[in-house]
Formats: sequence, structure tokens, C-alpha cells
Amino acid sequence: MQNDHQYETLEIDHRNGVDWVTMNRPDQYNAINQKLTEEMLDYFGNLLFKHEVRVVVLRGAGKHFCSGLDLNDAGHFGASNPADMRGQRLISEIIMRMRRCPQPIIGLMQGAATGGGFAFALACDVRYAAENAKMNVAMSKIGLTGCDIGISYFLPRSVGTSNAAEMMMGGRFVFADKALRMGLVSEVVPLAELEAMGQTMVDEMMAMSPLGLRMTKEGLNISQDAGSLEAVAAMEDRGQVLCIAPFLEEGGQAFLEKRAAAYNDD
Repeated sequence: MQNDHQYETLEIDHRNGVDWVTMNRPDQYNAINQKLTEEMLDYFGNLLFKHEVRVVVLRGAGKHFCSGLDLNDAGHFGASNPADMRGQRLISEIIMRMRRCPQPIIGLMQGAATGGGFAFALACDVRYAAENAKMNVAMSKIGLTGCDIGISYFLPRSVGTSNAAEMMMGGRFVFADKALRMGLVSEVVPLAELEAMGQTMVDEMMAMSPLGLRMTKEGLNISQDAGSLEAVAAMEDRGQVLCIAPFLEEGGQAFLEKRAAAYNDD
């Protein structure tokens, strides 16, 4: 089943409750132009109440995941500070919508994930990298601040402040092996195995109850900024109570019988 929208720069392959979303500008290394910005905004904005989509896998066509802003098609920048702010907010809103959508997002990175492409990867819930992947905060290299479209929020939470400062203030590349050591990605695999690695995580997520999976993403997001353990525990308790009555009996029985659970999401 294809997405309701016909996109020019995104390819949507819907498989049994999962959207495999491919940034599809391989000749431009999937650089972020105005059309890709518009289509990413549209796609992630439409997911909020689209519960038939339970998981999203984000990847890039060709040799690279995403090389950042397309400097040859950045017409929404450069005219004035007010115009630049509007252009900036268009791209940062993509990150907001990625985090706001209830579906967990699995990022599959190969080749370059730089600048805005690195920000897209950081906004994913789970990240896997091919052995040839490399990541950097490219903005630091072209006269801009390294604090951009969510990077200063997500990166220190992923790798700590010292590692984040090293990347954001130096713009240096982090290659796949170091990314794994830093906790920036969960696994590094040969390029030919990257999709299979993503599929393994998809299968595990899809084995959860639909509501349980959505509330896990929501709860994990909330807990990152919660003011206290008490606030987190209260949120967690409510989430579990919502899932106990409709799902626990079937989930527990399926576990004991070593079969897939059949959950009702109505």
C-alpha cells in the first residue's frame, strides 16, 4: 500500500503496519531542499492520528543517508533575518513532528549523516549504522552555530556533554565504530545487513501491544525532561493501568504458549 500522498522526494513503502520512508534524492546525497522540507513536514504531520501506521523506518536512497542542507536549493534562507527565521522554523518543525508522532522511528544510516541529516538521525528513537556511516555537525564548518534543529537537545543526552561539545564545536566526523562506543547508535552492521537489522527491531516493536508501543514512546519522551522521579512514576503508573485490562491477559497467555499475541487496537 502506498502513502495517500504522491511525493517527489520521499518514497513510502507501507508493509503490514510499518512505513519504510526513504529520502529519495540519491544524486544529491538526499540533501534537504525546499521540496524535501515540505514533504517531510507533510508526512510526519499526518502521522499523529494515523494509528494504522505503528512503526516508521527512515532511511536514505543511494550511498548516503542525508548530507544536510542543499546549498544549491536553499531559497528559504539568506534574504533577511526574518526570512531566515521562517526558513529555520520550517526545518526545525520536522524534528518536532518526528518527536510528536506516536510511532517510534528507526533510523538506518549509511554513508554521510551530516548537518540536518544528522539532526534527522538524532530525532529517531533507535539508530542503526552501516560500517561506512559517518556523522558530523556540519553547521560548525560553514560559519554557523553548532546548536541547530534539535542537535543541542538530543546529542548531549545521547553521548554526554563532552562528546557533544567535541562534535558541535569542532565539526569533526564521528565514524561508525566510535558512534557505537559513544552510544550514538545501537548497532553497526555491514551495509548489506542494514535493512535486516531494521526489520529485526520492527518485528520486536510490532510484537508489543499497539497502545503499549505508542505510550512507551510518549513516556520515554516525557521522562527525559521530567522534574522528578515522582512525576515519572505517576506517568508510568497511568500508562500501565491503561494497558493492563485490554492487553495483559492475552500478552501473558501468548508468552506462556510461545506464540505471537493477538492484540485488539479498537
